[in-house]
Amino acid sequence: MNEQDFQAKLGELISQIGKLPETERPALEALASETKDRHDKMKKTINDLQDSLDYLRLSIKYLVFDLEATRRENQYLRKLLENKSQPGEQD
Repeated sequence: MNEQDFQAKLGELISQIGKLPETERPALEALASETKDRHDKMKKTINDLQDSLDYLRLSIKYLVFDLEATRRENQYLRKLLENKSQPGEQD
């Protein structure tokens, strides 16, 4: 069920609760209100989780980039060291 369907069903439920006798309304209105509050909290939690996952993905991309750059630098420095040691070995 998507957000739009949920809101439509909740609105329908609330309107049906409004048609009930006064003695039965408060308990059901409280349940409907609690359901809406829980749904809102769940949406916020899901949004926070999505933000955290986005941040984690970005952090991983930076770490992979840094790792690849470090490997390239290590290869370059090893070649420099090899080139310096080769002329010394021939002497």
